[in-house]
Amino acid sequence: MSIQEVEVVVVGAGQAGVAMSEHLTDRGITHVVLEKSRIAERWRSERWDSLVANGPAWHDRFPNQEFAGVHPDAFPDKETVADYFEQYAARFNAPIKCGVEVRQVTKREGKPGFEVQTSDGTYAALHVVAATGPFQVARYPRIIPADSGLHQLHSSSYRNPSQLPEGNVLVVGAGSSGVQIADEIQKSGRQVYLSVGDHDRPPRQYRGRDFVWWLGVLGKWEANTPPQGADHVTIAVSGADGGHTVDFRDLAAGGITLVGRTKGYENGTITFEPGLAESIARGDDNYLTTLREADEYVLRNGLDLPEEPEAHVLGELPECVTTPLSEIDLAEAGITTVLWSTGFGVDYSWLQVDAFDDSGYPDHQRGISKETGIYFLGLPWLSRRGSNFIWGVWHDARYVADQIMIQLGYGKYRSEAPELSLAHSVA
Repeated sequence: MSIQEVEVVVVGAGQAGVAMSEHLTDRGITHVVLEKSRIAERWRSERWDSLVANGPAWHDRFPNQEFAGVHPDAFPDKETVADYFEQYAARFNAPIKCGVEVRQVTKREGKPGFEVQTSDGTYAALHVVAATGPFQVARYPRIIPADSGLHQLHSSSYRNPSQLPEGNVLVVGAGSSGVQIADEIQKSGRQVYLSVGDHDRPPRQYRGRDFVWWLGVLGKWEANTPPQGADHVTIAVSGADGGHTVDFRDLAAGGITLVGRTKGYENGTITFEPGLAESIARGDDNYLTTLREADEYVLRNGLDLPEEPEAHVLGELPECVTTPLSEIDLAEAGITTVLWSTGFGVDYSWLQVDAFDDSGYPDHQRGISKETGIYFLGLPWLSRRGSNFIWGVWHDARYVADQIMIQLGYGKYRSEAPELSLAHSVA
């Protein structure tokens, strides 16, 4: 089979790959987007049934297209989001090839660029964009052995409560996914235990504005590095049921038992780290700090937004927080399922170039790899706090496309200046 030559190969047709393709198309750069499944596949098949976007439709979108039939302040469901990206790609006839698995990317010998080996044959490209995003490999600690008799699954495999065996559930991880899944399972009639670690807890709405608006006007989306030690701190916020502020007091009032960070397992008993109240307090402080900064912004700019003094008043901590469980005998508690909502890792084993640090994570500046010609897109904090959000990845893709265009310009340079003569006349 002959080698197919393009200027750029983009790997992945999720939100990052679609955004990248739009900017490359606008610049007239020949490219192909290779996707092993369908466009935005993870939204369709690797999320639970009731998932909705965590940002309102007016904000969590690309600048050039709104969500059809969705109120700007509503939260589109996962199928609507996936359809959005399919429709967006169709509007500029994105050169996306679905059902193509990228197996290996290596540098070409004696030639510029890279050889991309796929299930569709081999491609030669001057530049390769890894647009596979941050949600590649389900990640959870191997605390409980596989032969424990417990049903264990990652949040990416969870669909709805009916798929779980009879019995109660321990949900480990209290970010956006964990709190929503725990709440859904509790409301289905099971007893849920929720293991809580450090988290950010912004208000869903305050003074008539969604938290995404507040983070925007307060300049927080543009932060280019996370706070020290907070690279992987999760955000406890929900778009479910029309969107609401997550308060762990409310979850406890609804019957969920809050426990500390999961520590270990032995002989059917799971143990938890101390410090649950402190984790809740840090989340509360994050919440209240945002409210205070919002109030200062309103006052400073003379905005006519309704006051919400009650939002600053937090209720008492529930007993499960003030006197937390240090361990649970899973059999006695009737727990038959442990659901790990502990995030994802990346897998770039197919990208066999010098583009990674000692830990195997991409070594880059704003998506520009230390390996010339290799680019990353869709990762958290790629250039700013908003980088792995729908709107943020679009702006990052524009920057990466500009860098590719600059490098293509260098590659096409040919000197046309006449040869300079060493001989010259002297007056």
